[in-house]
Amino acid sequence: MTDTLVPAEELARRSPVRFPNESAEYRAARTALLAEEIELRRHLERVAAQRRALPPGGAVTGDYRFEGENGPVSFADLFGDKPSLAVYSYMFGPQRKRPCPMCTNLLGALDGNGADIQQRMALAVVASSPIERLIAWKKERGWKNLKLYTDLNGNYSRDYYGVLENGEEIPGFNVFSRRDGTIRHFWSGEITGDAADPGQDPRGAPDLAPLWNVLDMTPEGRGTDWYPKLDYPG
Repeated sequence: MTDTLVPAEELARRSPVRFPNESAEYRAARTALLAEEIELRRHLERVAAQRRALPPGGAVTGDYRFEGENGPVSFADLFGDKPSLAVYSYMFGPQRKRPCPMCTNLLGALDGNGADIQQRMALAVVASSPIERLIAWKKERGWKNLKLYTDLNGNYSRDYYGVLENGEEIPGFNVFSRRDGTIRHFWSGEITGDAADPGQDPRGAPDLAPLWNVLDMTPEGRGTDWYPKLDYPG
Protein backbone atom coordinates (compact mmCIF):
# COMPACT_ATOMS: atom_id res chain seq x y z
CA MET A 1 0.00 0.00 0.00
CA THR A 2 1.38 3.40 -0.98
CA ASP A 3 1.28 6.15 1.61
CA THR A 4 -0.73 9.20 0.59
CA LEU A 5 1.57 12.18 0.27
CA VAL A 6 0.69 15.55 1.69
CA PRO A 7 0.15 17.96 -1.24
CA ALA A 8 3.28 19.94 -2.03
CA GLU A 9 1.40 23.22 -1.80
CA GLU A 10 0.37 22.43 1.77
CA LEU A 11 3.91 21.48 2.77
CA ALA A 12 5.19 24.70 1.24
CA ARG A 13 2.67 26.79 3.17
CA ARG A 14 3.74 25.10 6.42
CA SER A 15 7.36 26.18 6.02
CA PRO A 16 8.42 28.43 8.91
CA VAL A 17 11.44 29.83 7.05
CA ARG A 18 11.52 33.63 6.78
CA PHE A 19 14.45 35.95 6.08
CA PRO A 20 15.16 39.53 7.21
CA ASN A 21 13.37 42.30 5.29
CA GLU A 22 11.71 40.07 2.71
CA SER A 23 8.54 41.41 1.14
CA ALA A 24 5.16 39.74 1.05
CA GLU A 25 5.58 39.50 -2.73
CA TYR A 26 8.87 37.65 -2.33
CA ARG A 27 7.43 35.23 0.24
CA ALA A 28 4.40 34.43 -1.94
CA ALA A 29 6.61 33.72 -4.95
CA ARG A 30 9.07 31.73 -2.85
CA THR A 31 6.29 29.59 -1.38
CA ALA A 32 5.01 28.81 -4.86
CA LEU A 33 8.55 27.89 -5.92
CA LEU A 34 8.99 25.72 -2.83
CA ALA A 35 5.94 23.71 -3.83
CA GLU A 36 7.51 23.12 -7.24
CA GLU A 37 10.81 22.11 -5.62
CA ILE A 38 8.99 19.56 -3.46
CA GLU A 39 7.27 18.19 -6.57
CA LEU A 40 10.63 18.05 -8.35
CA ARG A 41 12.12 16.06 -5.49
CA ARG A 42 9.20 13.66 -5.64
CA HIS A 43 9.51 13.33 -9.40
CA LEU A 44 13.22 12.56 -9.11
CA GLU A 45 12.37 9.83 -6.62
CA ARG A 46 9.76 8.37 -8.99
CA VAL A 47 12.27 8.37 -11.84
CA ALA A 48 14.89 6.71 -9.64
CA ALA A 49 12.39 4.02 -8.65
CA GLN A 50 11.47 3.46 -12.31
CA ARG A 51 15.18 3.16 -13.15
CA ARG A 52 15.73 0.60 -10.39
CA ALA A 53 12.80 -1.42 -11.73
CA LEU A 54 14.24 -1.80 -15.24
CA PRO A 55 14.23 -5.38 -16.51
CA PRO A 56 17.63 -7.05 -16.97
CA GLY A 57 19.74 -5.37 -19.64
CA GLY A 58 21.92 -7.04 -22.22
CA ALA A 59 24.66 -9.39 -21.10
CA VAL A 60 28.20 -8.02 -21.41
CA THR A 61 30.01 -10.44 -23.73
CA GLY A 62 32.43 -8.32 -25.74
CA ASP A 63 36.21 -8.61 -25.86
CA TYR A 64 36.95 -5.69 -23.57
CA ARG A 65 40.52 -5.14 -22.44
CA PHE A 66 41.85 -2.38 -20.22
CA GLU A 67 45.07 -1.26 -18.66
CA GLY A 68 44.98 0.38 -15.26
CA GLU A 69 47.59 1.89 -13.03
CA ASN A 70 48.62 -1.59 -11.89
CA GLY A 71 48.53 -3.34 -15.24
CA PRO A 72 46.03 -5.13 -17.52
CA VAL A 73 42.52 -5.88 -16.23
CA SER A 74 39.36 -7.50 -17.57
CA PHE A 75 35.91 -5.97 -17.56
CA ALA A 76 34.94 -8.16 -14.62
CA ASP A 77 37.97 -6.89 -12.71
CA LEU A 78 36.54 -3.36 -12.80
CA PHE A 79 33.82 -4.45 -10.34
CA GLY A 80 36.24 -5.40 -7.58
CA ASP A 81 34.02 -6.83 -4.85
CA LYS A 82 30.97 -4.69 -5.69
CA PRO A 83 27.76 -5.82 -7.46
CA SER A 84 27.39 -2.58 -9.43
CA LEU A 85 29.83 -0.65 -11.59
CA ALA A 86 29.66 2.80 -13.18
CA VAL A 87 31.98 3.57 -16.08
CA TYR A 88 32.56 7.11 -17.31
CA SER A 89 33.88 7.47 -20.86
CA TYR A 90 36.38 10.34 -20.70
CA MET A 91 36.97 12.45 -23.81
CA PHE A 92 40.75 12.19 -23.66
CA GLY A 93 42.00 10.33 -26.69
CA PRO A 94 45.59 10.40 -27.97
CA GLN A 95 44.62 12.95 -30.63
CA ARG A 96 43.83 15.54 -27.94
CA LYS A 97 46.51 17.80 -26.53
CA ARG A 98 44.48 18.08 -23.34
CA PRO A 99 41.22 16.44 -22.24
CA CYS A 100 37.69 17.79 -22.50
CA PRO A 101 37.18 20.56 -19.89
CA MET A 102 33.53 19.60 -19.29
CA CYS A 103 34.44 15.96 -18.64
CA THR A 104 37.28 17.08 -16.41
CA ASN A 105 35.00 19.31 -14.36
CA LEU A 106 32.58 16.46 -13.74
CA LEU A 107 35.35 14.02 -12.91
CA GLY A 108 36.84 16.46 -10.42
CA ALA A 109 33.55 16.38 -8.53
CA LEU A 110 33.39 12.59 -8.73
CA ASP A 111 36.95 12.36 -7.41
CA GLY A 112 35.92 14.47 -4.42
CA ASN A 113 33.15 11.97 -3.70
CA GLY A 114 35.01 8.94 -4.97
CA ALA A 115 35.93 7.42 -1.62
CA ASP A 116 32.29 7.58 -0.51
CA ILE A 117 30.87 6.36 -3.84
CA GLN A 118 33.16 3.35 -3.85
CA GLN A 119 31.86 2.19 -0.49
CA ARG A 120 28.65 1.29 -2.32
CA MET A 121 29.70 0.60 -5.91
CA ALA A 122 32.68 0.43 -8.24
CA LEU A 123 33.62 3.46 -10.32
CA ALA A 124 35.92 3.47 -13.35
CA VAL A 125 37.01 6.12 -15.84
CA VAL A 126 37.89 4.86 -19.32
CA ALA A 127 39.73 6.78 -22.04
CA SER A 128 41.70 5.83 -25.13
CA SER A 129 44.93 7.65 -24.26
CA PRO A 130 47.82 5.47 -23.02
CA ILE A 131 47.73 4.75 -19.30
CA GLU A 132 50.97 6.67 -18.71
CA ARG A 133 49.31 9.81 -20.04
CA LEU A 134 46.23 9.25 -17.88
CA ILE A 135 48.36 8.75 -14.77
CA ALA A 136 50.29 11.95 -15.47
CA TRP A 137 47.07 13.89 -15.91
CA LYS A 138 45.58 12.42 -12.73
CA LYS A 139 48.67 13.58 -10.85
CA GLU A 140 48.48 17.06 -12.40
CA ARG A 141 44.84 17.45 -11.34
CA GLY A 142 45.50 16.11 -7.86
CA TRP A 143 42.90 13.38 -8.19
CA LYS A 144 43.16 10.73 -5.51
CA ASN A 145 40.01 8.59 -5.69
CA LEU A 146 39.39 7.96 -9.39
CA LYS A 147 40.53 4.76 -11.08
CA LEU A 148 41.59 5.50 -14.67
CA TYR A 149 41.88 2.89 -17.41
CA THR A 150 42.98 2.79 -21.03
CA ASP A 151 40.61 1.06 -23.45
CA LEU A 152 43.27 -1.08 -25.10
CA ASN A 153 41.35 -2.31 -28.15
CA GLY A 154 38.60 0.33 -28.27
CA ASN A 155 35.82 -2.24 -28.19
CA TYR A 156 34.22 -1.03 -24.98
CA SER A 157 34.19 2.59 -26.13
CA ARG A 158 32.60 1.70 -29.45
CA ASP A 159 29.96 -0.63 -27.99
CA TYR A 160 28.93 1.65 -25.12
CA TYR A 161 28.97 5.02 -26.91
CA GLY A 162 32.23 6.55 -25.79
CA VAL A 163 33.28 6.74 -29.43
CA LEU A 164 30.96 7.11 -32.41
CA GLU A 165 31.31 5.18 -35.67
CA ASN A 166 33.16 8.13 -37.24
CA GLY A 167 35.72 8.09 -34.41
CA GLU A 168 34.33 11.14 -32.62
CA GLU A 169 34.59 10.98 -28.83
CA ILE A 170 31.52 11.64 -26.71
CA PRO A 171 31.06 11.48 -22.94
CA GLY A 172 29.30 8.39 -21.69
CA PHE A 173 28.07 7.17 -18.32
CA ASN A 174 27.07 3.52 -18.10
CA VAL A 175 26.05 1.42 -15.13
CA PHE A 176 26.48 -2.35 -15.07
CA SER A 177 25.34 -5.03 -12.64
CA ARG A 178 26.81 -8.37 -11.68
CA ARG A 179 24.22 -10.80 -10.37
CA ASP A 180 24.33 -14.59 -10.22
CA GLY A 181 27.61 -14.65 -12.08
CA THR A 182 26.31 -12.66 -15.07
CA ILE A 183 27.38 -9.13 -15.94
CA ARG A 184 24.69 -7.04 -17.59
CA HIS A 185 24.25 -3.50 -18.76
CA PHE A 186 21.84 -1.78 -16.37
CA TRP A 187 21.45 1.85 -17.45
CA SER A 188 23.06 4.56 -19.53
CA GLY A 189 22.49 8.28 -19.91
CA GLU A 190 20.65 8.28 -23.26
CA ILE A 191 19.62 11.93 -23.58
CA THR A 192 21.40 13.02 -26.76
CA GLY A 193 21.81 16.35 -28.51
CA ASP A 194 18.69 15.65 -30.55
CA ALA A 195 16.66 15.69 -27.32
CA ALA A 196 17.87 19.13 -26.19
CA ASP A 197 15.17 21.74 -25.71
CA PRO A 198 15.44 25.07 -27.58
CA GLY A 199 18.15 27.29 -26.17
CA GLN A 200 19.67 24.54 -24.03
CA ASP A 201 22.88 22.58 -24.27
CA PRO A 202 22.34 18.84 -24.34
CA ARG A 203 22.37 17.44 -20.84
CA GLY A 204 21.01 14.55 -18.90
CA ALA A 205 18.60 14.61 -16.01
CA PRO A 206 19.43 14.77 -13.25
CA ASP A 207 22.61 16.62 -14.13
CA LEU A 208 25.59 14.77 -12.66
CA ALA A 209 27.78 17.87 -12.44
CA PRO A 210 27.36 19.89 -9.21
CA LEU A 211 28.66 22.95 -11.07
CA TRP A 212 25.49 23.41 -13.09
CA ASN A 213 23.15 22.66 -10.19
CA VAL A 214 24.81 25.35 -8.10
CA LEU A 215 24.72 27.91 -10.93
CA ASP A 216 21.03 27.16 -11.49
CA MET A 217 20.38 28.55 -7.98
CA THR A 218 21.70 32.02 -8.86
CA PRO A 219 19.93 34.97 -10.51
CA GLU A 220 22.23 34.61 -13.54
CA GLY A 221 21.71 30.86 -13.90
CA ARG A 222 24.15 28.70 -15.83
CA GLY A 223 24.10 31.04 -18.82
CA THR A 224 24.48 30.10 -22.48
CA ASP A 225 28.03 31.10 -23.37
CA TRP A 226 30.25 30.05 -20.44
CA TYR A 227 31.91 26.70 -19.96
CA PRO A 228 34.48 25.47 -17.46
CA LYS A 229 38.15 25.56 -18.44
CA LEU A 230 41.04 23.36 -17.44
CA ASP A 231 42.91 26.33 -15.96
CA TYR A 232 42.10 29.89 -14.91
CA PRO A 233 44.52 32.83 -14.80
CA GLY A 234 45.68 34.13 -11.46
